[in-house]
Amino acid sequence: MTFYFYDLETSGVNPREARVMQFAGQRTDMDLRPVGEPHNILVKMTEDVLPDPDAVLVTGITPQKTIADGVTEADFLRTFQREIATKDTVFVGFNTVRFDDEFMRYSHYRNFYDPYEWQWKDGRSRWDILDVARMTRALRPEGIQWPYDGKGNPSNRLELLTSVNKLSHDNAHDALGDVRATIAVADLIKTRQPKLFDFLLRMRDKRAAKNLVHNEKMFVYSSGKYSSEQEKTTIAAKIADTPEGAALVYDLSVDPEPFLKMDATQIIEAWQRRHDDPEPKLPVKALKYNRCPAIAPLGVLDEKSQNRLGLDPKRALAFLRRIEKTDFAHKCLEAAKRMNQAREARQSRLLDDDNDVDARLYEGFFSDTDKTAMRRVRAASVDQLREFTKEDFKDTRLQALLPLYKARNFSGALADSERRAWEEFRHQKLMSGGMQSRAARFMKRLQELDGTTTDPEKRYLLEEMQLYAESILPEPDGSSS
Repeated sequence: MTFYFYDLETSGVNPREARVMQFAGQRTDMDLRPVGEPHNILVKMTEDVLPDPDAVLVTGITPQKTIADGVTEADFLRTFQREIATKDTVFVGFNTVRFDDEFMRYSHYRNFYDPYEWQWKDGRSRWDILDVARMTRALRPEGIQWPYDGKGNPSNRLELLTSVNKLSHDNAHDALGDVRATIAVADLIKTRQPKLFDFLLRMRDKRAAKNLVHNEKMFVYSSGKYSSEQEKTTIAAKIADTPEGAALVYDLSVDPEPFLKMDATQIIEAWQRRHDDPEPKLPVKALKYNRCPAIAPLGVLDEKSQNRLGLDPKRALAFLRRIEKTDFAHKCLEAAKRMNQAREARQSRLLDDDNDVDARLYEGFFSDTDKTAMRRVRAASVDQLREFTKEDFKDTRLQALLPLYKARNFSGALADSERRAWEEFRHQKLMSGGMQSRAARFMKRLQELDGTTTDPEKRYLLEEMQLYAESILPEPDGSSS
């Protein structure tokens, strides 16, 4: 088994719309020693996507650079499948479970790969060092320097962790620089707190996580959803199992009394409150076993940690017993059901309005028949690709993705009718919506940023983005500019 540490730089934060611009990774053995050479790959931007200007100002990667030095998304994924997604690989990074993994799933989906197999098939799995760092800081902080942000609040940002611990971190916000920094932080934690490191590595298995949650009446849980004052860590307990296979857990540092008499509608309102809202926010969250939760038995919470974090197991148990005497869990399940239904309805409306097949990853799994056809598409030459039509697939998403896959990766495989359809697609995607179109919002943001900086490097990046947009935006009649 080996680790594969990876990081992405992307054109924005929404994986349904934005794209991977840079992929970098390094394989290590289980003692975190490098195995082989690192990967550092730029991925070409396609002419149906405009980057988020703020993202480009952070990474410094322009669309022009990806086009000049990068490979197509299809070529990148071939390399990924051949050299990186090998047997018994643990994919790991810093906040990869919530961010980078999602981008990789959408990239696979758009390019006729199963979106999930790269993370579980042939002994593969995933992990995340961010929550490992959070729990280590909360429970076993000895031997490591822990940073604070500019306002004096505890922070676990990668660049701050490397700085205060004097770890090398060249080129922050460059994917390969962040990969090397993540390995250094992981090595620091493994060296100073090896038992906790190894335990949380085992908890990446969703079966192990589920067993702990089901068998422990109360457990310790570190998550970004929890208070910085408690080092993002609390005593939690499962109050219900959801139909989707997750657990609803209650934060037992919070007195449940204000919530117990609420009905489902009031619970929804409390659940959706912001942390800075004057009214109390519902201290319930969904724990998803397949997201490598940082959880541990209550026994790891020693007296020193209890005092430092302000967590009292006896008080927590009293709160739990109070919850168990009510129908609060049932009402939370009803509230969660209603919120899921509302979320699905919103997503459906957005997809109907935008007609964007790129965003439809989570509408279901592909059939074995379609997976066979997907493999044939991936293996096809340009000439062979011309022969594929939407009739080769049963899933309507694959039917809609086929011409986009050709246009983005193999424009020579487009028939004349497909090329016209591609231009119409680009026009609809970039120009429709008037002042709310993607193009209009992109240009507006460029103007806003242009008026706020005199930094020569940033001004260069803004000018490059302006030139790129002018080069790809269709004319009003739908033709290329």
